[in-house]
Amino acid sequence: MNSISIPNSSRRWDCLSLGEVMLRLDPGDSRIHTTRHFQVWEGGGEYNVARGLRRCFGLRTAIATILADNPVGRLVEDFVLQGGVDTALLKWVPYDGVGRTVRNGLNFTERGFGVRGAVGCSDRGNTAISQVKSGDFDWDAIFSPGNANSGSRWFHTGGIFAALSASTAEVAAEAMDAARQHRTPISYDLNYRDSLWKSIGGKAKAQEVNREIVRKVDLLLGNEEDFSAMLGVKIKGVSEDFAELPIAGYEEMLREVAGIYPNLKLVATTLRIAHSATRNAWGAMALYEGQIVHVTQRDVDIFDRVGGGDSFASGLIYGLLAGKDIDWAVRCGVAHGALAMTTPGDTSMATLAEVERMIKGGSARIAR
Repeated sequence: MNSISIPNSSRRWDCLSLGEVMLRLDPGDSRIHTTRHFQVWEGGGEYNVARGLRRCFGLRTAIATILADNPVGRLVEDFVLQGGVDTALLKWVPYDGVGRTVRNGLNFTERGFGVRGAVGCSDRGNTAISQVKSGDFDWDAIFSPGNANSGSRWFHTGGIFAALSASTAEVAAEAMDAARQHRTPISYDLNYRDSLWKSIGGKAKAQEVNREIVRKVDLLLGNEEDFSAMLGVKIKGVSEDFAELPIAGYEEMLREVAGIYPNLKLVATTLRIAHSATRNAWGAMALYEGQIVHVTQRDVDIFDRVGGGDSFASGLIYGLLAGKDIDWAVRCGVAHGALAMTTPGDTSMATLAEVERMIKGGSARIAR
């Protein structure tokens, strides 16, 4: 495995993400089917990485996406602006008045508690970004580092975006080809969602699409289920409910993936055992330059688990962009993911100081 070469800071952005941004409607302590009130957040698997890099780590990030031009879309835009993510690559399409042809996505998610797991219910069919086509974004101009108004030091997208429609996978591949041409490192989070794939071919289609995309990637991310569901690579010794995670099996799986896809420079997986909805064992493992880095699981209390994996990704990417060694980068991802799950919403509310404190083993004593 080769090392990842990071471009210098002369490029416009430190990280550009491609994906959908939805409104998340959160019933708080109640449930989706019984609540009378929702708190609203923005979120999206790919966007969350860009936002975490901006808000927690202070990097320059952007999101390439498309929204329907109506008050809901403008609310999404307002959330993105509050997060500090550059909207220069946010495109608008006309709204037809009722959403027959195009709309903005909604994601209803309840957090769960104790023995009651978190529940998500997406309402995202026919969204604006799902209808993106090859050529809608001028990726060559976007990634070209020729002037101060273009270029990115990193590109991130994932399996959620690739599953939105047949054309989104094509656009992801098109963007990756341009990024590679301009020597921009590419990360891809497999992020398997059964709800997105089941009506378009299930796991078989997911594997067909993702096996091709992964051949264009530098950093591949996943969790307990992703590598099996999206690439067909099994983890030995894992039970169906992932109640036990055999470390030797994970190491073998990472090496197998790296062997199948020699283009990969770094493969990383989070390690999560859900003792309950509100208490998880959380850690990670990565393979880089032929060496395994393992951050042992520790029990963490969960307020809202959604976005933990995205925050792991942004912490890991930050470590790489900041020139840290791989052990520090993986620990940064684990710490950032753990902190992100202590607050509501999909996106991180952690600070870099908190992440660094946790990496060093700091306690949860009050800071004042």
